[in-house]
Amino acid sequence: MIESPKPFTRSPSLRSAVEPFHAMDILAGANRLRGAGISVISLAVGQPSDPAPEIVREAAARALKDGRIGYTDALGLRSLREGLSRHYANHYGVSVPVERIAVTTGSSAGFNLAFLAMFDPGDRVAITAPGYPAYRNILRALGLEVTEISLGHEPYLTAERLRAVHAESRLDGLLFASPANPTGAVIPADALRDLVQTAAELGISTISDEIYHGLCYTGPDVTALAFDPNVTVINSFSKYYCMTGWRIGWMVLPEHLVRPIERIGQSLYISAPELSQIAAVAALTAQEVLEPIKSRYEANRTYLLKRLPELGFGIAAPPDGAFYAYCDVSRHTNDSMDFARAMLAQAHVAATPGIDFDTGEGHRTMRFSYAGSMDEMIEATTRIERWLSERS
Repeated sequence: MIESPKPFTRSPSLRSAVEPFHAMDILAGANRLRGAGISVISLAVGQPSDPAPEIVREAAARALKDGRIGYTDALGLRSLREGLSRHYANHYGVSVPVERIAVTTGSSAGFNLAFLAMFDPGDRVAITAPGYPAYRNILRALGLEVTEISLGHEPYLTAERLRAVHAESRLDGLLFASPANPTGAVIPADALRDLVQTAAELGISTISDEIYHGLCYTGPDVTALAFDPNVTVINSFSKYYCMTGWRIGWMVLPEHLVRPIERIGQSLYISAPELSQIAAVAALTAQEVLEPIKSRYEANRTYLLKRLPELGFGIAAPPDGAFYAYCDVSRHTNDSMDFARAMLAQAHVAATPGIDFDTGEGHRTMRFSYAGSMDEMIEATTRIERWLSERS
């Protein structure tokens, strides 16, 4: 009898050994509780609770009825790129030619494309800590060196700090967000200008994540493109436009990156989904519906800025934009992951442990999303208060 050969199993690649996105683990736990019939309030995930505006859904429905949804140019529908070009002129007073705009499968695809087109394995790219964990994970998976610049008690990266870090560890790239995730901090216009111009002076290629534009509460949006047309900007319809599941975003590129991005995109994605692109054209006209949603976030923000400190959660950075409150929870715990699990299991409130955003200091912080309703904010903080009193 001939024995069957033992199956060969190759170990996963080293590049796949990235940290999990702990917010998604918490979300999965919340969904399990909901599946068991338990009422859970989630302040964990950065997802608007409102659906895409009706005009967006109607545009998609018409496209589905027409029946032909297929490939588009790798850079996206001309009509959407033209709409985005007008958006930059009207919203920022900045001229962005259609030819420099690329439509992507969400901002996540934009980061992949930018990293692949701008850097080679071994290049060193700086990000800030705390910061969005996917930056770090994607960069490392692509074989890039990551320099995490700890912000400490500063709300945003300054030009002076960038210059100091570059002097110690020569940087090839810089990625920052304003408004930021998880803090919601906004870089003031003068500081943004200095940061962008200093990066250019030092020969550092810059990516500006502007996904939370439209959700600034202390002043108008300011794009990095206002100070340097060679910055690569990444944005998305997920947040302000309430289109997370549609997976549609865009990039504004310096001229020399357009063709490389197009070539890579053709092979990785072919094109962003045409249905979502058609819907996004309509989304650009939905401001009348979207501004009241932003006003609700602002009311939630005001409530939590008062209520969270009363519960012993100090606000770690000014949440001037986005829909997050990033809190110091060291009064209650030195293990934010354990605290998040216990709060979910016992208080039935989900929030994101800070270790997602800061591997050094995140064990003492948590992020609370206020993208839901005011009733949810009130009920969540009521539950947390009761739970904390029971723990003491």
